[in-house]
Amino acid sequence: MGKRGHNEGSIYQRADGRWVAAITVANADGSTRRAQRYAKTRKAAHEALRDLQRQIEDGVQALGKTPTLAAYLDQWLEGSAKPSVKVKTYEGYESIVRIRVVPRIGGLQLSQVTPPVIQKLYADLSASGLSQQSVIHTHRCLRRALKQAVNWGLIARNPCDSVDPPRARREELRVWNRSEAAEFLTETRDHSLYPLFALALTTGMRQGELLGLKWSDVELSENRLRVQRTLQRQRGTGLVFETPKTAKSRRTIMLSSVAVVALREHRQRQLEQRLALGPAWADYDLVFPNEVGEPRHPSPVTRSFKSAVAAAGVPDIRFHDLRHTAATLLLTKGQHAKVVSEMLGHATITITLDTYSHYVPVLHEQAAQVMDELFGA
Repeated sequence: MGKRGHNEGSIYQRADGRWVAAITVANADGSTRRAQRYAKTRKAAHEALRDLQRQIEDGVQALGKTPTLAAYLDQWLEGSAKPSVKVKTYEGYESIVRIRVVPRIGGLQLSQVTPPVIQKLYADLSASGLSQQSVIHTHRCLRRALKQAVNWGLIARNPCDSVDPPRARREELRVWNRSEAAEFLTETRDHSLYPLFALALTTGMRQGELLGLKWSDVELSENRLRVQRTLQRQRGTGLVFETPKTAKSRRTIMLSSVAVVALREHRQRQLEQRLALGPAWADYDLVFPNEVGEPRHPSPVTRSFKSAVAAAGVPDIRFHDLRHTAATLLLTKGQHAKVVSEMLGHATITITLDTYSHYVPVLHEQAAQVMDELFGA
């Protein structure tokens, strides 16, 4: 292979089979720096070389030296993650990068971020008191970011692929049994948020889905509603309506008589309130708005639920646990997991089974009874 001039570049194959696109860049002070990108095929290496040459022509300055991890992650967040994921997901990635990763290893060059470095990062995070699940989230974020670095030719391999993250630990669900759920509905019958509580408990809808529900999504005459959007609190923006996270989250849910009656009464009270306020009412068509018709902030809902739980004298659970309660009650009564999965809007039935089968012993008892029926007691 003959010697090439500055900015011309070369392509060669390493002993391990990978291809390398390399180029020598002349600095303004007369010195030079070497830039290279890795690729799986010769064709991909040619494309990487052309990309390097274009960057030089465009005046890109960071070619000869790999960026720090902090600089790369900043580029990844803005250029790759932000345009491709939901706002809440991006906020989670940004928080992980800013709080957990950059203060500890952000000063290292990207090429210095090796599997042992990342393994120690996870160990340090765990030692600082971070939960296993949070460390796992850190691993998933970093792995996705460094996968993009491989795709961009900045590093040859993803170091996260050679690291052992903590194993996810199954957390015990806190749910109500049938009598506790019924007691709560009875005790909160006169509560202003009773219709919201009843819908959460009988449909398994997420809090954001309930607060984003509009009357145009509800067909009381057909005993059903459609989940079309979710209300989210986004940093720096406030309350915004978003599309559901996955395609399966956009779903139709059949309503129980308890839910239908609660919604009919709630609709009538809301119409009266709207007439009383007149022009002061903000018409968002929301089923569960605040006192003047605007989107309701989730924090007061959570606080009201906590107070209602304490007043009802039932075991303390989170608002989100109403969703888990709905699922486990249906499964214990023999409802098919596929139906429960569709009602909850899970992406796959596997999520439903992994989440709930361990907490519903009756399913295993039913399986044993079926075997007795097949082969005799």
